[in-house]
Amino acid sequence: MTYLYHIRQALQERHNITEFALMELSTATEFTPLLSLVGGILIGISALMVMGLFGRIAGISGITSGMMAAFLPMRGAPTDLAWRLAFVAGLIAAPLLYSVFAGQMPAQTVPTSLIGMAIAGIVVGVGTSLGSGCTSGHGVCGLARLSPRSLIAVCTFMATAGVTVFVLRHMV
Repeated sequence: MTYLYHIRQALQERHNITEFALMELSTATEFTPLLSLVGGILIGISALMVMGLFGRIAGISGITSGMMAAFLPMRGAPTDLAWRLAFVAGLIAAPLLYSVFAGQMPAQTVPTSLIGMAIAGIVVGVGTSLGSGCTSGHGVCGLARLSPRSLIAVCTFMATAGVTVFVLRHMV
């Protein structure tokens, strides 16, 4: 078990902390500098490979929307479906591979309902469509290319995230 689990148990038993307050604690992420560094390096390498091999930006919203176009009859099948499928398969396989070496799956907690996640997914989808890309495309690839559009998009993402967290944690 993680140290957050033990902290949670102690707070609940000794200090009668409410479940809501504990839910906020469960959203905390353990700081893992080595894993974060390895993850950042792998993201950078994959972004470089997609750029070098296919001349494309490695943004997951663009990759998945291009992949989904293969299943929508009005848009026609994309000619570059294979690398998109491989990229998404890598995203799915990475935690499984991690669990092989670490002995457990990475801890993930989402303190909301299925409806809340669906609403958040729709909002993110609309936002990435309006912003012509997502955090990975603008944040990782766009900023690395010194794109002014990506700088504005990332500043907008970060400001919106800050306001959303403030509203959800302090006003709702």
